[in-house]
Amino acid sequence: MPFPVDSAHIARTAQKLGIQLPLSYIARMQRSNGGKIEAADDSWQLFPFFDDSDKVRIKRTCNDIVRETKLAREWPDFPSGAVAIASNGTADLLIFLPNDSGERLAETVHLWDHETGKLVVVAEDFGELTSG
Repeated sequence: MPFPVDSAHIARTAQKLGIQLPLSYIARMQRSNGGKIEAADDSWQLFPFFDDSDKVRIKRTCNDIVRETKLAREWPDFPSGAVAIASNGTADLLIFLPNDSGERLAETVHLWDHETGKLVVVAEDFGELTSG
């Protein structure tokens, strides 16, 4: 069961990623750090923000967004600057891409197909996605 997450952990994650996160994503993750969402006729497990406030939270958040993005960037055809936010368990990922200025991740959520490298928009804003 996901816990709420302190904004300090979110800020630390954005700093490690080197880019600001979409506001609708931050709002949802503050309430529930991880969990499931529904998108593109599939169920997706959200990567949490790493939370080192106690042993239980460390265990539940060790597969954090920074770690999973680093692993995703090793895949061929993973988009440059993309941040992985969720997996469907088959190596496909939901991602955010940088906006035109490159200072912030755009609100649009894309499905990245690990076999083809293709991107498909699944939501214009993270807030449109429902919990699974």
